[in-house]
Amino acid sequence: MKTSSELSLTLAFDLEGFFNERQALIDGELDRLLPGESVEPVSVHKAIRWSVFAGGKRFRPILMLTTGEAFGASPGVLLATACALEMIHTYSLIHDDLPSMDDDELRRGRPTCHIRFDEATAILAGDALQTLAFQTIAEESLLSAEKRVLLVSELGHAAGTPGGMVAGQARDLEAESRAVTSRELEGIHRLKTAALIIAAARCGAIIAEATDPELEAVGRYAAQLGLLFQITDDLLDITATVETLGKTPGKDARAQKATYPSLYGIETARQRADLVHQEACAVLKQIDRPTKRLRAIADFILRRKA
Repeated sequence: MKTSSELSLTLAFDLEGFFNERQALIDGELDRLLPGESVEPVSVHKAIRWSVFAGGKRFRPILMLTTGEAFGASPGVLLATACALEMIHTYSLIHDDLPSMDDDELRRGRPTCHIRFDEATAILAGDALQTLAFQTIAEESLLSAEKRVLLVSELGHAAGTPGGMVAGQARDLEAESRAVTSRELEGIHRLKTAALIIAAARCGAIIAEATDPELEAVGRYAAQLGLLFQITDDLLDITATVETLGKTPGKDARAQKATYPSLYGIETARQRADLVHQEACAVLKQIDRPTKRLRAIADFILRRKA
């Protein structure tokens, strides 16, 4: 198990600077790919840009870039697909915040899309982002047709049903106001949260032409990373303030959501996060590639404050 000093050493390569650099790269490409606010239908495109450029961490596209680079790909060849992942993620947030889903009024420190605009516009903005994500990959001229098909398939499986994000959201809603087992809870979040994170890592490795055993290992690392992200997210919903969290804290408890703290308690949930972090880092030791940045990302997720 890593000590606090070892975690600090891992982060000492300036992860914050690395994140900022990659965020700027991703934001520049998203700005190029997304329709401008003056393009008709104006309301939908304003809503898209309101949501995409709301200050997100760009965790999934950064993970994809980091994985692809670890396996030898250049950022340029990875960038369009990384932006497609962020489009899918943002669409899911827009729809999750709707009154019919999680009914949230605050996201990333400002009004959610349906509050800033209206429900119909928010639904259409999410729909448009989802379709633009697949269009972006399909039209990426820097990738071979074979790779584009693989990436579209990977992202489609991760974002939909029966084994992806939509299935996880459905199970999450069905689990409200009832007791769940530890196996059910993990199953929900392996779909709702981890599936897209796994796709991010695997897409980077696919573009970099990783071997099948390397793809399998990257997927296992990202699966643990996804669970770690969800556990820390559940903990932050209890322990963080609205200022640091950027969204309404305490909503999971009020909605009687199935979460790690509600099932295990806060301290045991923290112990679970430590264990999952160790498991993610153990997988990286099996990959004969420069994985320092991937390890630092796992450390960051364990210690994140927002």
